[in-house]
Amino acid sequence: MRVVLLHAWPLDERMWERQIAVLSEAGYDVAAPRLYGRGASIDGWAAQLLGEIEGQLVAVGASMGGYCALALARRAPERVLGLVLAGSRAAADSGERRQARNEQIAALRLVGVPPELETAVDAEDLAVAQDAIRDRPDASGVVASFGGPLLVCVGDRDEVVPVEEARSLAGEALLGSFELFLGASHLVSVDQPDTFNGVLLEFLAQWQT
Repeated sequence: MRVVLLHAWPLDERMWERQIAVLSEAGYDVAAPRLYGRGASIDGWAAQLLGEIEGQLVAVGASMGGYCALALARRAPERVLGLVLAGSRAAADSGERRQARNEQIAALRLVGVPPELETAVDAEDLAVAQDAIRDRPDASGVVASFGGPLLVCVGDRDEVVPVEEARSLAGEALLGSFELFLGASHLVSVDQPDTFNGVLLEFLAQWQT
């Protein structure tokens, strides 16, 4: 089984190091592509990834990576067997959120990466990714029509995605399930890697033969 790990903003593919080790040891074929440098369209990122990765897959997306996972399912539902959305949402940005992103993009391009982001990604790549996130379409229909298992994970201290929104998202899926990580904030796989790995392995076990 091929598992595609899609990273969050402002981190990069290295956020998945602990997951890659565990999944590889368990016998999964793991890919953790870099999403930066692919242009300012999440749908465009998905198109590129579908051209680079062969066959069927389970997509695991953290925050921004979840938006890309949903774009994969929109473009090629026959290839995406399952979805894991961790600290992510299906809805498009509100007007207020779009404005906040515009301000963040402008600041990145004017003064560079603020130290509190704790990232090795350069300012322009971060800004372009924010462009893509801001302009992504609503993916609620993708969730509602997706035919495979869909797991929604969220931390009870997530400052971006409220717990009830995440729980509701799982309820909108045909085969949705929900996992709450007590004490975790937005990036549950980083905050609680061992717990997340256990949940992920249990989710993936349904495709083991």
